[in-house]
Amino acid sequence: MATSSDPQIRIQSVEMREIVKRFPGVLANYKVCFDVQAGEVHALLGENGAGKSTLMRQLYGLYHPDEGQILIDGQPRVFHSPADAIQAGIGMIHQHFMLVPTLTVTENVALGLKSSRAPQLDLDVVAKRIDELARGYGLKVDPSAYVWQLSVGEQQRVEIIKALYRNAGIIILDEPTAVLTPQEVNDLFGTLKRMVQEGHGLVFISHKLHEVMAISDRVTVLRDGAMIGTCRTREITRDGLVKMMVGREVKPLAAQPLQAGPVRLKIEGLRAMGDRETEMLRGIDLDIHGGEIVGIAGVSGNGQRELAQCLSGLRKVSAGSIHLDGEDITHMPLLKRMNNGQAYIPEERMRDGAIRNFSVQENLFLRDHAAPQFTHGIFLDFAKMSARTRELVSAYSVKTPNIDTPIKNLSGGNIQKLIMARELSRQPKVLIAAQPTRGVDIGATEYIHQRLLEQRAAGTAILLISEDLDETRTLSDRIAVMYEGQIIGIVARNQATVEQIGLMMAGISMQEAMQR
Repeated sequence: MATSSDPQIRIQSVEMREIVKRFPGVLANYKVCFDVQAGEVHALLGENGAGKSTLMRQLYGLYHPDEGQILIDGQPRVFHSPADAIQAGIGMIHQHFMLVPTLTVTENVALGLKSSRAPQLDLDVVAKRIDELARGYGLKVDPSAYVWQLSVGEQQRVEIIKALYRNAGIIILDEPTAVLTPQEVNDLFGTLKRMVQEGHGLVFISHKLHEVMAISDRVTVLRDGAMIGTCRTREITRDGLVKMMVGREVKPLAAQPLQAGPVRLKIEGLRAMGDRETEMLRGIDLDIHGGEIVGIAGVSGNGQRELAQCLSGLRKVSAGSIHLDGEDITHMPLLKRMNNGQAYIPEERMRDGAIRNFSVQENLFLRDHAAPQFTHGIFLDFAKMSARTRELVSAYSVKTPNIDTPIKNLSGGNIQKLIMARELSRQPKVLIAAQPTRGVDIGATEYIHQRLLEQRAAGTAILLISEDLDETRTLSDRIAVMYEGQIIGIVARNQATVEQIGLMMAGISMQEAMQR
């Protein structure tokens, strides 16, 4: 079995000195110093757009520093590509996974490596090593499974196995918990602790303070591309980190009581199949009123994703009905639903909510480019479209060099703001918001919450699907708990404790949970 580096070599330290990185119109990093040692977790903390990922992409060879120096075990190194970094023993787990969906786990791990039996493949050898790594680090994964069949958490395990298979001594994890459930986060942290015990050095890129406090030994904070400071995690408080990150105090928002209006979204007996030909929705009944947020709580994989897709027209309904303001939209195409007053913030923003290589302006007008106010006969009125784009970018505080910038170059929080700008500017009657703050920072989360509450006050019926129970309890008027494709209980926000909702998420009936 061939790998890309010597398994006997283990990096002891990586140091980045005075790193400067510029892009057209953007100073992404300015004289940043950062280091990580074997056997520690060094967190890189900051809001979206602070320069965290850019800094680590330079360490991984995706970008080249304009100024500064990278040292491996005290020796200066220059990486011209990720292959150079991998050869030196550096691995990176990207926020958006670098896997081929149509290949198996084994094929993805072996991709790009020489076979030990060249010109024949040695996938059996690779699969055996994957099993060894999976058992050793607590990474449960089926080597023969196709990537498209795996959950997000399982795909992340494949990425970690890829790095371990290549004998990476220093591993960069870019927002590794952004797409995980609380249970998956606990499993990941168990794996990371084993990796540290084995002598790996880990860079943990995040903006989630409680996770940084729980897993890291040291933390470095970036803001606007500059280094604010480095400290030992045990020597600083959560509030101290918040001030370093955003330069001010951040106060949580909460939904204030409102008089709900008439039912705007009515779901009756909804059933649907999942990707693996098993029934994922098994008779969902739910009413959502205008001026109300109904939150969906549940462990990932209990039908939340399928519910959002059915409501937005992206998944076929096998039985039941969906009505919007009394009109049956069960089998209505997506575009027609949007024109009838429905908006959708998808769970996978880069897959279902945006086109990576399209510009900010093009993504804002994916649905409205043919609207009468933006056309001259059969021709597009680009001047009006540009003016509208600048107006929305300003109104929703989207940070972008210009409106022609490809959306893939924006931070996760700014991409999410742009999607919200597109959807909410249509003044929807009903909003389906699936994981609206997943992977975004404190400031962007505060902003998104405010926008959702404003939309609620405007009379929109909002279905909030979130795996962040604190978010669900903060924003929702009522909470519906899903388990194995069914709603097993609906409670008012202040009617049940976190523990009781947690019991319902584990399949305990509402009556029994409320009695405990």
